[in-house]
Amino acid sequence: MIRLPAVSGSFYPSDPGELARQVDLLSPVSEKISAIACVVPHAGYVYSGHVAGAVYSSLRIPSRCILLGPRHFPQGERMAILSRGAFRTPLGDAPIDEELAADLAHRYPRLREDTVAHEREHSLEVQIPFLQRHAPDVRIVPVTLASDRYPALEELGRALAQTVSAQAEPVLLVASSDMNHYESEAVTREKDERAIARMLALDPRGLYDVVRNEEISMCGYAAVVAMLVAARELGATEATLVRHATSGDVNGDRAQVVGYAGIIVR
Repeated sequence: MIRLPAVSGSFYPSDPGELARQVDLLSPVSEKISAIACVVPHAGYVYSGHVAGAVYSSLRIPSRCILLGPRHFPQGERMAILSRGAFRTPLGDAPIDEELAADLAHRYPRLREDTVAHEREHSLEVQIPFLQRHAPDVRIVPVTLASDRYPALEELGRALAQTVSAQAEPVLLVASSDMNHYESEAVTREKDERAIARMLALDPRGLYDVVRNEEISMCGYAAVVAMLVAARELGATEATLVRHATSGDVNGDRAQVVGYAGIIVR
C-alpha cells in the first residue's frame, strides 16, 4: 500500500526541488547528538518548520523511526498502525519497516491495522520530508492516536520500549504535537510552559494531568505521553527544549495563536 500525500502543496511544497531547498533552509547546520526520542510540531512549514528543523538538524537520525501523532479526523481506529507499504512525498517513498511494525503490533494488540485513520492525517506526513533529507534510507512505523485514556497510553509506551530494546539497530521515537491552540499569545505561552515543564521533567502522568486539568489544547499530548513512558523505560535521563515559538511570530496575529515546541529526549 502506498499512502499518497494528503497535504503536499499546502503544508509543504509539492515540487521536489523546492521542498528539498525549504527543508534544508529550515534545518541549520548544527552539532549532531544521539537521542531516544523527540517532540516536533506539525503545522505548515511556514509556521512551525523552523521548530521541527531545529530538532532534526540537531539529531543523528537513525534509519529506523517510529512516528506517533494525533488523529485529527474522526474516521478510523483510535489506535492505528500501518505495517506494510510506504508513505509517498515529493522526495520519494519512505518505506514502512515491516519487521519493526509487526513487533510493535504483537506487543500491543490494541494497535489496529487501518488505512482510514492515516489517509488524510498530516501530523506524521509533514515529518517525513525532514527525515528523508536527514536520513535518506529512513524506514518508518506510523502510529496515529485518538485514545485519551492514560492506562492505554502507558501500556503503549511500555510496548514501544520493549520493541525498541529488542532491536539490534537504534530506533528514534518521534512524537508529533502542536501546543496550545487559538488563544492569545500570553495565554498560550503560559499554558505551553506548564506542559513543556512536564515534558522536560520526563513526567508522562504529569503531562497528561496538566493538559487535561488546565484545558491545554495540545493536540498530540497522547503521542507525547506514550513516548515519555517509553523513553523512561529506555533509560532517558534528560530532555532539552530546542525551540518554542507561536504562529504569531510569523503572521503577527497575537490574539489567536498556536504554540510549537521542539524537544530532544536523551
